[in-house]
Amino acid sequence: GKLNRAIRVSRAIRAGTVTVNCFGEGDATTPFGGYRQSGFGGRDKSVFALDQYTELKTIWVDVAEDDA
Repeated sequence: GKLNRAIRVSRAIRAGTVTVNCFGEGDATTPFGGYRQSGFGGRDKSVFALDQYTELKTIWVDVAEDDA
């Protein structure tokens, strides 16, 4: 029926957020952001946004001989 069509069309639309017959801002767990090359290239407002605000760093420390 109409619900199946809405789901099928929502999946086909190239967008990060699709609403059907409603408007919702979501909550802290709902990612928000552009799709593909739009926006800043990532998601905001959820655990999916953490990599946008952090830098990875690897530190190797040999603790076998501590001179201190």
